[in-house]
Amino acid sequence: MNEGKVRKDGKQGKEGKAGRRGFMASAGLGIAALFAGAGRVAAADWNEGEKANVKTVTDFCAAWSARDMARVLPFLADDCVYRMSETTPPVNGHAGVTGRLKTWLDDSTLVEFRVLDTAAAGPIVINHRIDRFLTARPLTWEGVGVFFVKDGKIKEWSDYTIKVQR
Repeated sequence: MNEGKVRKDGKQGKEGKAGRRGFMASAGLGIAALFAGAGRVAAADWNEGEKANVKTVTDFCAAWSARDMARVLPFLADDCVYRMSETTPPVNGHAGVTGRLKTWLDDSTLVEFRVLDTAAAGPIVINHRIDRFLTARPLTWEGVGVFFVKDGKIKEWSDYTIKVQR
């Protein structure tokens, strides 16, 4: 397919998944610009597809308060990719997400994803959030989530940490 194509780094070969991972990783660089207002589009200016994608991500974030993976998983594509932070390896599919996050839900008496700001461009939704997990050792995480939405489902989700408080 892409064999023999010259990549942006000047090397020849396949772009494949590494190209998408590189894109998602570099998305963090654009986050600051989006939230600083550069190239920002008001919610009223989002097209219908972007509005639907923002609703999917917003509803997904709200579903965490139920502390029930059965309420969260329907928002994710079966083959989704999730990266908890810039320092953790990604997990794949519903089983991977459940394995990574179910303990947090089970150990928490309260889970809250508070969305502070949202930007959208095509299939990409970026939100600035504060997530709270009330456990024996409470955790408050502030960061930015980058979501790739396809066919009404979250296909890729990566979180980037601003600060953590215990």
